[in-house]
Amino acid sequence: MRNIVEIKDLKKSYKGGFQALKGVTLDIREGEILALLGPNGAGKTTLISTICGITTASSGSVAVGGHDITSDYRAARSMIGLVPQEINLEPFERVINTVRFSRGLFGKAGDDGTIEKVLRQLSLWDKKDNQIRELSGGMKRRVLIAKALSHDPRVLFLDEPTAGVDVELRKDMWEIVAGLKAAGVTIILTTHYIEEAEAIADRVGVIAKGELMLVEDKDKLMARMGQKELEVQLSTPLTEVPAALQSDALRLSDEGALIYTYDTRAERTGITSLLAAIAQEGLTLRDLVTRQSSLEEIFVNLVHEGDTPTHAEGAA
Repeated sequence: MRNIVEIKDLKKSYKGGFQALKGVTLDIREGEILALLGPNGAGKTTLISTICGITTASSGSVAVGGHDITSDYRAARSMIGLVPQEINLEPFERVINTVRFSRGLFGKAGDDGTIEKVLRQLSLWDKKDNQIRELSGGMKRRVLIAKALSHDPRVLFLDEPTAGVDVELRKDMWEIVAGLKAAGVTIILTTHYIEEAEAIADRVGVIAKGELMLVEDKDKLMARMGQKELEVQLSTPLTEVPAALQSDALRLSDEGALIYTYDTRAERTGITSLLAAIAQEGLTLRDLVTRQSSLEEIFVNLVHEGDTPTHAEGAA
């Protein structure tokens, strides 16, 4: 799979010395969904704004489809669609005219067939003659996506696309994103909802303090860095962990079950020894349940435990 966006040693500094981006290097593959995670002020929006030509980099380079965003700006920008965080739409304009206007901004000839296709894809066709002010918040976000897709971009940036959207509409948005990927669009998503990245992303990038800490296939990341928990449910719930079983890896749940945490990468998990010790204590098993660490837990550990930046898969 070839790279459609290539970012090399990208830096952005502001007056006063603040460094928003500190040498970010990243290749984005054609047709993938890449989720960029990071706390507020990490540099996510600055990175997107720089790629889209809204912010000028201090140094480094970005190419989109082989076009440099500085020396070949028009060609590079024509390949990009951007859905910003803020809903900034003309309230009294009609939906279809709003989308048509965005297509015209990129110098594209009028094409009602393309506009209809985009609006139908986003379940907006029946709202095409409505004024923006008549739409719900979720529908307005769909209009933002329609505007971004109106000129047939190959790369779509979604900056917090489900901010302020309820859970049901968020899941609808995930389906829209999956449909766009199926149509061949490359999608870069920033989000504070980590379950969003876990649900739809192919790869995950973590940014903190302007540095790209890692970029890795989501499933590989969760397998490599995630821990598993084994819940040992007993016929008679416990009120405390028996002295013979006490260890840092074992704790008691609120329901009186034993929770054992283990590393899937270890040569031995210790589960066999644990079950033998439980039997030796005369405890009767009722059920065993395993649970994998979530992406959110992995993200929190990465950001707050001070992992050193690394040029992981796809980042160099």
